[in-house]
Amino acid sequence: MLTNVLDTTGLPPRERVERWMETTARALLSTRLTVPEPEAFRARIETMDLGPVQLSAVSYNGLRSQRPPRLIRQCDPELYQVALITSGDQRMCQAGHQAQLSPGDLMLYDSSRPFDAMVHRDQGTAGSLVLQFPRRLLPLPERTVSSLCGTALEGKRGVGRLLGNLLTETAGTHADLSPLDAIRVGHTAVDLLAAVIAQRTERESRMPPDSRRHTLFLRITAFIEDHLHDPDLKPAVIASAHCISTRYLHLLFQQQGTTVALYVRHQRLARCRRKLAEPAARSVPIGAIAARWGFPRASDFTRAFRDAVGMTPSEYRAAHQHEAGAPGVPGPRHS
Repeated sequence: MLTNVLDTTGLPPRERVERWMETTARALLSTRLTVPEPEAFRARIETMDLGPVQLSAVSYNGLRSQRPPRLIRQCDPELYQVALITSGDQRMCQAGHQAQLSPGDLMLYDSSRPFDAMVHRDQGTAGSLVLQFPRRLLPLPERTVSSLCGTALEGKRGVGRLLGNLLTETAGTHADLSPLDAIRVGHTAVDLLAAVIAQRTERESRMPPDSRRHTLFLRITAFIEDHLHDPDLKPAVIASAHCISTRYLHLLFQQQGTTVALYVRHQRLARCRRKLAEPAARSVPIGAIAARWGFPRASDFTRAFRDAVGMTPSEYRAAHQHEAGAPGVPGPRHS
């Protein structure tokens, strides 16, 4: 969970809209709200800091949120915001563009430009994850970015899917992040957004070299995780899928302090460990779990697992089932 900022369900109905306006003005942007049914208004916002970047989880029912020129003149923090729609259908207008948004879509907008956003009251609760950051952090020319403000960006495939997954995972696991890790995640999210914009405008070459390399590495690791089940997932296959040489592929992983083979094996073993620890999967043969995650030979899997974990797969499963209180399952034996 994120750090709770406001949940209006605990407030008297007559106070909800005003408190929501005050809170979102501090956490996001000052806007003018129109709520058709104030007594039925429900909204929630939770935020977390990722260094100079902020991630917010927001949900609400029927409302219209407008940022007119008057409010921009009063206060403009000069932020870019990108929203990942997580539930409900929403509409957004900015810079002469109008977008109808559904779950999985990404929406980019600019605090320095007027906008008009709406969720109809008969569409239930709408939710989104909103990433906001100073405009100077985005490594693309302003004119490139401004052409896409108010348009829907692809969030279900390619780099957009990577960005959506990162925002979702960060919202769910931020408690495990150190302050330094949180800053790194924030900058990674901005780099991925830059890649989404660059691909959409076909100007990827304008990204700084470090950002391009980082984004390529993230694409490659996402490809690996999608193909862990394939026992033929080799460096040559991975490099070919990304139109790079195997030499450059190895260099990218070396710069991250690892190797391609070690990364693939670590991810496969992590999936196997997770499955072996699931009480609901205790009837699934260990060999089937190993094969599902790219270990077709049982002996290879057992050896790799024991080297990484310090016990065999069967011992690991028994230990976790014992901890979970599974009946009739003995715990690990100790000498």
